Amino acid sequence: MLDDMQTTNMTTQTQPTTAENHRSYRPDPDAVRRILAKRSFATVGTTSPAGRPHVAGVLYELVGNTLYFHTMRNSRKARNIAADAHTAVCVPVRRVPVGPPSTVHFQTTARLVEPNSMEIRELVADGKLGSVTGHGELDEPAGCFIAVSLPGRVLTYGLGMSLRQLIKDPLVCGGEVTFGAANAT
Repeated sequence: MLDDMQTTNMTTQTQPTTAENHRSYRPDPDAVRRILAKRSFATVGTTSPAGRPHVAGVLYELVGNTLYFHTMRNSRKARNIAADAHTAVCVPVRRVPVGPPSTVHFQTTARLVEPNSMEIRELVADGKLGSVTGHGELDEPAGCFIAVSLPGRVLTYGLGMSLRQLIKDPLVCGGEVTFGAANAT
């Protein structure tokens, strides 16, 4: 049986110790934007007025710098966003058929948008919300959309590096992307 000192030493020895191991990868902002536009599933984290966290899977569509998804007005995520706009989003990015996916994740704000609002009507008319309006969402009387603003800086895991690097050292695969004005669409 190991004593506390041996356990501490074993743990310490397995941690990265050089600045090289702690570098942040910088994936190409345009590539990350394309990844977000190509994907359609995310998890969205909200917090209740009582401080209780809630995470739910959603189907989304990226339009410009906004992710849109549909939900019911009385859903926990809609109630939480109505009370506190702060939101976290995580988009899994599968790169190989097995193993954990890479991710794009960020904290931002969200807002509720009525299905009959000018914003939604114009987006639908322009064909920009097809993946989140093709199942009768616009006809749902208790439904609403949630618009999630894409921030100027997002974090990543495993993007901007080779799969070999990801598998070799999964503890140091964090990255970040800053979207400049040229990337805003």
